[in-house]
Amino acid sequence: MKNNFFLYSTIIFLIVCSFASAQNENSATNKPNIIFILADDLAVNALSAYNPKLFNTPNIDRLANEGIKFNNCLVTNSICAPSRAVMLTGKYSHKNGLRDNRDVFNGDQQTFPKLLQQAGYTTALIGKWHLKSAPQGFDYWNIAKGQGLYYNPIFIEMGDTTRRDGYITDLITDYVFDYIEDVDKEKPFCVLYHHKSPHRNWMPNLKDLADMKTRPEPETLHDDYSGRVAAAEQDMEINNLYRSLDLKIHLQKGEVENSGGKASFDATGSWRATYNTLTPQQKKEWDEYYEPINKEFREANFSDEELFKWKYQRYINDYLLCVKSIDDNIGRLFDYLDKNNLSENTMVILSSDQGFFLGEHGWYDKRFMYEESIKIPMLIRYPKDVPANQVNDKIILNLDFAPTLLDFAGIEIPTDMQGRSFKKLMLGKDIPNWRNSMYYHYYEYPHGWHDVKRHYGIRTENFKLIHFYYDIDEWELFDLESDPHEMNNLIDDPNYSDLILKLKNELYYLQDYYGDNSVSR
Repeated sequence: MKNNFFLYSTIIFLIVCSFASAQNENSATNKPNIIFILADDLAVNALSAYNPKLFNTPNIDRLANEGIKFNNCLVTNSICAPSRAVMLTGKYSHKNGLRDNRDVFNGDQQTFPKLLQQAGYTTALIGKWHLKSAPQGFDYWNIAKGQGLYYNPIFIEMGDTTRRDGYITDLITDYVFDYIEDVDKEKPFCVLYHHKSPHRNWMPNLKDLADMKTRPEPETLHDDYSGRVAAAEQDMEINNLYRSLDLKIHLQKGEVENSGGKASFDATGSWRATYNTLTPQQKKEWDEYYEPINKEFREANFSDEELFKWKYQRYINDYLLCVKSIDDNIGRLFDYLDKNNLSENTMVILSSDQGFFLGEHGWYDKRFMYEESIKIPMLIRYPKDVPANQVNDKIILNLDFAPTLLDFAGIEIPTDMQGRSFKKLMLGKDIPNWRNSMYYHYYEYPHGWHDVKRHYGIRTENFKLIHFYYDIDEWELFDLESDPHEMNNLIDDPNYSDLILKLKNELYYLQDYYGDNSVSR
């Protein structure tokens, strides 16, 4: 009996050890590699996965076809640095301390890369940073200086500054490949792969200039802002684009610059300095394409309407071809992952720091709580766990990115993060009591560009209520189902008085829930 007992005990011990070993192995392999591609000012309407009528982005479409597409991914503050801070911290702007682009990010605070790093991930930041303070929470970082130049940009690699010849989207991708090549293969990795494109001043890759063509105009290109005071007072109309910096015209003697969004800004000098970063060969190829267009512009006797349409086509083509550079490099990324047997266990995410107006309402830029500005692409491919060809209409926020990535990595989500994990949604499951409304707050007025008034608001599935404040007191209500372009302000319609009261109560509840006491009611 003793021998039998010893035998049984040994067998049980070996089974337990084997099970524990398997559990440890599964725990390690269940941690996905993460590649988070963040574009700058990427509009959902620029991607054929969302809008097949304007432009073709086949490699980005693969993310949707082979993973999940979120149709209602929204930002809580539609401006570059604040949105990036929200993504890193999982906290609203009033909590993470970065409300507008003048602020400096406090890198000492908790971020999801730091938590991943503490849990055994190797972490890297490559590309655009734009938060002014030095990156923290990364084993390796290599960031573009300032906003980054499209051609021959300056990079700051772990404190050392170098200039690289080439096009920035290609170079950032090269750096990502170099990092993954050298990473410790015994650990999962997370790479924040952040593009400059398609940020203003929209300089396409030379190889793509031949793809210029006439693009369709948005339905609201000629909006007159009836009934929307704040919309009428902005300064971000396509008609005001700088002739030099934005439209790529070398101004000659006697030619006058536009105001372009900030009268004190030397757009002509900025364009001259930007153009002079091109090599002689790059200048030659650039001018061979743009100078005939500029000559035609000078010689044309445009009416005001014709000039406006010309500016729109100049803008939209430059913007979309910057998007093409991202799409091309995502194709390169897919090829790299396949070649190195990394596709199955690598989560690839594409999103943007905010949306962007592509001529809707006659505008470029972002900032407003209108759909084109607050809605961002969110496409995720993770073959190991996330079923393909999924489309999800739930309201998710950039606030949720940090909790979701921590959840996939098996890391406990800190209780002070204000976002929620949408991991189950990605797995094709429902999440009980998921949000049915979101809170928004934009702060950058009067100190920033474009004169967009400060405002906050609430968006539900079908309605949006916005309050513009500071030196104005205006409310707007939109029925997103019957008026998806937000042209008809219903705030004074007595048929909506009960709804307005209900939305205001929910808005104030969300302000209290998220701890935003920065405005009086």
